[in-house]
Amino acid sequence: MKIGILGGTFNPVHVGHLILAEEAREKLGLDKIIFIPANLPPHKDNIDIANPQARLKMLKLAIKGNKHFVASDIEIKREGRSYTIDTIRALKEEYTRDELYFIIGSDLLTYLDEWKDLDKIMSMVKFIAATRPGYPLENIPAYIKTLSIRAVDISGFSVRQCVKENKSFRYLVPETVYNYINKNKLYKTG
Repeated sequence: MKIGILGGTFNPVHVGHLILAEEAREKLGLDKIIFIPANLPPHKDNIDIANPQARLKMLKLAIKGNKHFVASDIEIKREGRSYTIDTIRALKEEYTRDELYFIIGSDLLTYLDEWKDLDKIMSMVKFIAATRPGYPLENIPAYIKTLSIRAVDISGFSVRQCVKENKSFRYLVPETVYNYINKNKLYKTG
């Protein structure tokens, strides 16, 4: 089986994440995509990040109905900082006979040199960088395969800003996530 891994803060999950996952699944011929929300992202200051359980719940709401998408709480259960190498090792143990495709947005390419045990990660998965608006796929190392996807200029930051400023964020996130954010008053302060 060919399995895509899409990790991130998902703060909150938005339609850009879903489009990325669906296009990657289709273009790479993946059997499923595992969404893995970070417990504590190592490269973020953790200010204005919804608690891990809320982000996992929003993720489950967002992917419900897509038989190819699953959410994993592997990093939340592990607690502490979420390092990709630890997650990949655990997934390799669980999916011993499967091909793992680790998918990132091109915006993360500038931070790769800060990743813990990047060389080990590269030896364990097929590394895929997908286009993100404003982050062209240029000067990509040979060990990273690139994937061009449709441009969707949405970020978790822009969604959170809309919420804080009482601006509409409807249609930037799935309706179920929109309702969850409003019901639980997420991102109103921070």
